[in-house]
Amino acid sequence: MRHLKTGRKLNRNASHRLALMRNLTCALIEHGRIITTVEKAKEARPFVEKLITIAKKNTLHARRLLLARLRDKEATTKLFKEIAPRFADRPGGYTRVIKRHERRLGDGGHTAFLELLKEGEVKVRARQPQAPPQPRVSAPTPTPPAPEPPPAETPPAAPESPPPA
Repeated sequence: MRHLKTGRKLNRNASHRLALMRNLTCALIEHGRIITTVEKAKEARPFVEKLITIAKKNTLHARRLLLARLRDKEATTKLFKEIAPRFADRPGGYTRVIKRHERRLGDGGHTAFLELLKEGEVKVRARQPQAPPQPRVSAPTPTPPAPEPPPAETPPAAPESPPPA
């Protein structure tokens, strides 16, 4: 049983999974958007977002941590100079996974886009949460409003004087 065991194995051993995450991350940093399987995209997403969060600190220690995790100087440099400043005021959620309707040609696997958000872009939820329905309570029937009194009549005008003869 796999209770409380997070993460997907992706039919790989640990070192192969780590190499896969590094390669997907470097490709995403270089291109901004990649096509991969849905499972790989969902698994790479937290890996990438943790690296971006570290890069936002912009310290020597953060740079060394990223070089140890990525092992690619060009990707690390781009992460610090372009990507981290883009998300400086964002608390998280730097990537998005968009499922594609096309399947992979070789094995028919489900594919998805894994992409970085643009600057100032917000994630759009597919459905907005609706307010819960109000309980149906039989309310007393409202009484019709009292009829308004007829408008007051204006006093008759003064009688005209007879014409002079």
